Amino acid sequence: MPRDKVILAYSGGLDTSVMVPWIGEKYHLDVVAFTVDLGQGEDIERIRQKALKTGAVDAVAIDARNLFVDHFVWPALMAGAVYEGKYPLATALGRPLIAKLMVDTAHEHGARAVAHGCTGKGNDQFRIEFAIRALMPEATIHAPVRERNMTRSWEIEYAQSKGVPIKQSLEKIWSIDENLWGRSCEAGVLEDPWEEPPPDAFGWTVAPEKAPDQPEYNEIEFERGRPIGLDGERLDGVPLIERLNKVGGKHGVGRIDHVENRLVGIKSRELYEAPAAVILHDAHRELETLVLSKQAVRFKTFVAQEYADMIYNGLWFNGFHYDLWAFVQSNQRFVSGFTRVKLFKGKATVVGRRSEHSLYSKKLATYEGGDVFDHDAAKGFIRLWGLGQQTQAQQQLLKGGRGFDMPGLPGPGK
Repeated sequence: MPRDKVILAYSGGLDTSVMVPWIGEKYHLDVVAFTVDLGQGEDIERIRQKALKTGAVDAVAIDARNLFVDHFVWPALMAGAVYEGKYPLATALGRPLIAKLMVDTAHEHGARAVAHGCTGKGNDQFRIEFAIRALMPEATIHAPVRERNMTRSWEIEYAQSKGVPIKQSLEKIWSIDENLWGRSCEAGVLEDPWEEPPPDAFGWTVAPEKAPDQPEYNEIEFERGRPIGLDGERLDGVPLIERLNKVGGKHGVGRIDHVENRLVGIKSRELYEAPAAVILHDAHRELETLVLSKQAVRFKTFVAQEYADMIYNGLWFNGFHYDLWAFVQSNQRFVSGFTRVKLFKGKATVVGRRSEHSLYSKKLATYEGGDVFDHDAAKGFIRLWGLGQQTQAQQQLLKGGRGFDMPGLPGPGK
């Protein structure tokens, strides 16, 4: 009698390699390994073949880099989504896409179960399972690492007993995750937030002090909030991000050392490298200052925080996302133009911005010749705008000889 199938999110690493035979033994399911390329720099066909050799009945490998950028990275960039002001959400953005493609694969293979290698302490279990339960509520979800509380030593021993080919050893230091939008590194000495990250914790960026002694400039073109060109060349999202990761990394741009608040209620010290994300977020934000009204810019900060929290907490597939996205699309209608970014010794500094939709008027802003600002209008504006404050001071705050008794300004006779 044929066994039911399970779609396993398979990276080819120790955890998921062990799961292929273990799931067969524990749950009596045939494993279909699922691997997706989000720009992590690995040969997904080699990983697919390894899954088959390890015992999977089938293996699927999908290049989803363009899908990732166009439908996950760019919307997050347009929204200004940066978690707690530091993390550009690289891993968090990849998980709902992986879950969506796993569900598609489950339907194609007639599978009623899915499995992943997330632990019980991290955020990725929520991001993947929330998405799967939204898209395929009837699915059974298995999380062997969490359920079995697998340790690294146990995994190595089990793999050796089953003849599963592995390269890992107990001496592994870092836990690393990568995709086009960023690289994360944790564990080891990084678990002490007082310790400076050692050089070998970084993989994409040079130390700023070892970066070139001459700055480099890049001109980025945006259209309705999306990056579409670099240095005068129109580019699709994947090559544009790849180029900025390379040039930014060369100049030490994009290092992020962050003690963040996980969804499970613990603080975690994370090390991120995201040269392209840092450059593009800064460039995009500066272009917004040129073309958006004051009210739009300020309200956008609230939306950006909600968007970032939504992504970080794994709630991509929910109705609130539709509401936020409707605002973002409207807000970005006129965010088209160019920014010039200076890369130097670990810093990405926007030094120029221009747009045909610019709300900046040199004739109004200048203090030189050609000034068209009506200076006489300022007198009446001052009287009207400050009238409420003046009235309150006279009728309440200064009445009876009182003064403004507040920090830095003592009352009368003090």
